[in-house]
Formats: sequence, C-alpha cells, structure tokens
Amino acid sequence: MSIQSINGALLRDLFLGGAANLEKNKAYIDSLNVFPVPDGDTGTNMSMTMQGAVKDLRSMPDSVSVGDVMDAVALGALKNARGNSGVILSQLFRGYQQICKGQKEIDVCMLAEALETGTNAAYKAVMRPKEGTILTVSRMISQAALALTKKKKRVSLEDFMDHILTVGQEALDNTPNLLPVLKEAGVVDSGGFGLLTVYRGFKAVLMGEDLPDMEEEIEAEPEEMPEEGANLDHFSTEDIEFGYCTEFFIVRLVEGFSEEDLEKLRDHLVRVGDSVVVAAGEDFVKVHVHSNCPGKILQFAMRFGELDRMKIENMREQNRQLIEQKKRNEKEYGIIAVSAGDGIDEIFRNFSVDRIISGGQTMNPSIDTIVNAVGQCNARNVFVLPNNSNIILAAQQAQNLCSCNVIVLPTKTIPQGIAAAMSFNPDLSLEENQENMQDAIHEIVSGAVTYAIRETHYNGNDIKEGDIIGIVDNDIAAVSPTVNETVEQIVRRMIEKRDIDDPIVNLYFGDTIEEEDANALAEHLQEEFENAEFIVARGGQPLYYYYLSVE
Repeated sequence: MSIQSINGALLRDLFLGGAANLEKNKAYIDSLNVFPVPDGDTGTNMSMTMQGAVKDLRSMPDSVSVGDVMDAVALGALKNARGNSGVILSQLFRGYQQICKGQKEIDVCMLAEALETGTNAAYKAVMRPKEGTILTVSRMISQAALALTKKKKRVSLEDFMDHILTVGQEALDNTPNLLPVLKEAGVVDSGGFGLLTVYRGFKAVLMGEDLPDMEEEIEAEPEEMPEEGANLDHFSTEDIEFGYCTEFFIVRLVEGFSEEDLEKLRDHLVRVGDSVVVAAGEDFVKVHVHSNCPGKILQFAMRFGELDRMKIENMREQNRQLIEQKKRNEKEYGIIAVSAGDGIDEIFRNFSVDRIISGGQTMNPSIDTIVNAVGQCNARNVFVLPNNSNIILAAQQAQNLCSCNVIVLPTKTIPQGIAAAMSFNPDLSLEENQENMQDAIHEIVSGAVTYAIRETHYNGNDIKEGDIIGIVDNDIAAVSPTVNETVEQIVRRMIEKRDIDDPIVNLYFGDTIEEEDANALAEHLQEEFENAEFIVARGGQPLYYYYLSVE
C-alpha cells in the first residue's frame, strides 16, 4: 500500500536510514575529493554531521511528532556540523525544520516545501555559492519535487522518492559540466553524492531493505575540555528547565518496601523532573533529581522511609554567579586557531593564541567545538583563525551562536594563520588589529607538500598514486618523485609570486621529516636563492611533509 503521509516514527526511521547509508559509503565519498591528497574528508564530515543529527532519535518513541523529530535533527546537525558539506547539510535540515515545526504529520506536498526551504537556507549560508556542488543537486531536487506535487494532486512517498532520486542523479552527473575542475579530475561532486546517499537511505527504509546498524562514532574532540562555567556566553537561566538539584537518602525503609515501590518512586520523579538517579542499597535508597518542586519530592519520598543527608541547590542562582564571575574576569581580546601538529601548536601559543583546536586537514572541527572554544576565551572580542578553507563556513556559523563579538578571519592555510597571529597587538584597537591581521594574510604566499593517494589529472598535471605534490595557495603547482625536488619547485614559484627583493621563506617540517634533513634542504635552497632568508621550524604536522610560506 502506498504511503501518503509521514508521521514522526517514519521520519525518525528515514533519518536513521539516511545516516546509516552515509556512514556505510563515507570512504567512497571521501575518495571523490578533487585534490588526490590524503585529506579528502567530505564523506567523513557529512557522516559525522548526520550522526550528530540522529543521536537523539534512537530513544524517541513511535508516538513522536514530525516537528519533534526535525527539531532534534536540526539542532543535532548544527552542533555537530563539520566542513563545508556538513554545514550545508545542517542548513538544509534547518530549512526542513521550518516547514515541520509543530506538525504531528506531514504529507508529500509539505515534504516538497521542506526541500525547497532547506535549499534556500543552504544557499543563504554560503557567501559565494558555486554551481556544480551539493547546492546544485539540492536545488534541482527541490524544484523537481515542487513541480511533481503541483502537477499531481496525490503522490505517494514511494513515487516521490523515486522521482527526486532520478532527478538528483541527473543533477549529480551534470556537476562536472558546471565545475571544470571536476571534469578534469574525472569525478562528480562529493557533497552532492553524499546528499543523494542520504536520500537513498530514506528509500531503502521505505522498501524495507536492511542497512547496517550505525554505532555512534562521534569522536571526542581533541582540544581541551571546557573549563567550569567557560561556555556560558550563549547560555542563560532561561535554558534551565528544572531549577533545583535535589539529593537525599531514604533510610529506615518502611516495612515491606519492594521493587514495585522503587519503580513507583522512580516513575514519579521522571514525571516531575529530569536527571533522575534512583539507586537502591540493601537498606537505603539514594535519590538525585532536577525539578522545580523539591518540597513535594521530599514529601512523596517520605512514604517510603526517613530522609537523611538532604541537599537542595538552586542551579539558576549557581549559573548567575558563574556568569557574573565570568564577566568580572573577561578580557578584551581572545584568539582561537585551528592547528595540526604539536610544533604548530607551540608556534601559535607563542603568538598569543588562547585556544588551540586540533584539526584541519584530516578532522574538521564541529560548529559546537568552535563555540565552546570561544566561550573558553572569556573575551569581549575573539578572533578565529580557521586555517583551512573547509572550516571557514563552520566558523561563520559558530559566530552566529556566540554573544561576544567573534571575528572570523578567512585564513585558508596554517601559514596564513601564523602570519595573522604574529600581527596581533593587544595594545591596538579592534579595527586596527583586524586590518593588520587581514593585511598579513594577503601579504604571504602559502605552500604545502604532501603525496597523492590516487591517480588523477589536475591543472594540466598527470598525477600518479604516490607522487609528491606541491601546493601553492591551495592550488597544485608541482608534481615530482621526491619531496626535496617538489619543495624546490614550489619555493621557486612562491618567490616569483611574492616578487620582493629579500623574501623570508619559512619551512615548517612535518612529523616524518628529521630536523637535520630540513636544515640541509634549506641550505641547498639558499644556494639558488641568495637574497632569501630561510627559517626552519618544527611543525610536527601529519600527512604533510612541509608547510611553507614566503613573505
């Protein structure tokens, strides 16, 4: 029998199926990265975003509403969004949420509206939208969905899914014609493929097909744990639903106290509060609960015995005090940098960076991670250095979730981030610092050296797996069999591009390079570039033999 409407239980299962299918195919999606470098992470970013989106769905009952499902999905995706593709996916879900808000069920026409609203939200989130990406695939799908529901008064969900998958595949196949870089590399857009993978998971659920059980794989963030009260800049007492933390023991239990009485107590606490813990010992019961009626809870508990070691804390007042303390200790400026490698971390710390977010090429931090780091700075003005083009969008979304003034500087490389941090001066005004840091970003040429993970053709270069690749300002500029030869080629390109008389060349060597080898390379380069000054520093970064800059 065809499905005409979607209830909360079905929508929940559709999203769980989409997340499972994305997790199953993330490695292939990663491989569609245009650059054949060991950091293609579109599939990983989208999967981790989806896992965050569905985290709370597994415990939702069949009676859940569509609105509640989408509220959970939108919030979970936003907090866990990683990379450009993950942020765009979270914005699509945010658009779906607007149509589903407060709805018990939706029909296929409303689903089509949700797809359109999601597409519009995603386009607005990107400063300069490019066609031939996940945005194009989403737009073509939403337009086809609306056209179908307007043409036919009654459309089953099965037919609807078949239609959007067909149109979506056509849009995906056309992405290389819209983005020449995709055609040259011989791939389709990875983000668009990821979106279709989610929708194929939806279809599999409708057809009753088995998908792999998806374990929660949201990895713990590598940066420091938040300090107590540090992340209160986007939190207020209004967010505390239950204001009193109540703890006590029930001793000298009434005669005949049973497991049934224990369940009766637990059920009552769940109805009036949350964070319920009821632990029974041989002759006592320990209780913990957050509620707005601690007196009534104590009165109810007295049915089962005597009360001992009672403690009631006003969590709203505790929160007010933490906020006040935070404001008293607040400083003028803070700086956050995304970094990769303990040597790079140390360099950033030496240039007044308050918080380091470990990540970058192989692990893009989530929006929530960036928000937490901003809170830990405890500053009125916080500069964020994403240091990766795939993190800038997440940083900009995090900017909207913080109550302090957050300035996202569009650093696309580690050397750009270092240059920006070096130019910061705490004695200058916000405007002067922002201008100086922006100028520093534009005054250097960035380079990197890594290896190819697959064969491809890019920017006129035939690249084989294992070749050493030189990247200048995020564009492949050299390919050769050896690391030193590649470094020499891109240093030559970088010096020509910077075009100044006495350039300074920084070489940050990675975790597989010995310091003596890096120094020997610098000495060799000095022979050719006599007017340049070469500075060698340990970066300790994985996967990349060298980060370089010319200033």
